[in-house]
Amino acid sequence: MILISLHINLNKYIDMKTTALILFIALMQISYFLSAQTKANDISVTALPASVKQILDKYIETLNLSSIDDCAAKFIKIAGGGLVNETGTALRNDIKAYSLKKDHDDIKFYKQPVEITRVNKTASNGQGFGSSTIKGQVYKIWIAKCASSGGLPAPVSIMVPVGHTTIKTPKVVNIGSF
Repeated sequence: MILISLHINLNKYIDMKTTALILFIALMQISYFLSAQTKANDISVTALPASVKQILDKYIETLNLSSIDDCAAKFIKIAGGGLVNETGTALRNDIKAYSLKKDHDDIKFYKQPVEITRVNKTASNGQGFGSSTIKGQVYKIWIAKCASSGGLPAPVSIMVPVGHTTIKTPKVVNIGSF
């Protein structure tokens, strides 16, 4: 009898712990989403560095190439962080097939020349793998859609590397939202 009572009480305790853990995880995910969209680190569109704007323009130009293969071949020159392999010489296996293809297929829905609606600037302690890992300032740049397309602007992130021995120019570090 004591064993049954102990088992029932233990199950209640485990259920309470499980419920608390699930609630905690849900709250953490909600707070992460909200902090990812915060405007606390927004800067003026006019404060976007020219070197970052040039990489953004190259990315849009690259997306407008007719073939995804040509697009990927040109994109590797401006890609960085987790989009490239450890040596930074090739795109990671899934980038071309998914994120880059999505942006390549959907760039037609965005204003060209690009209209930047928002810029958020944050520091990053590192993105990528091996010798291609970079850290620095990340500019998350939202691009407006064409009036006929409707919908919200979509972001692309470009990092200005700091302290890397060989990577000195800004790199696109997050894509696939177009």
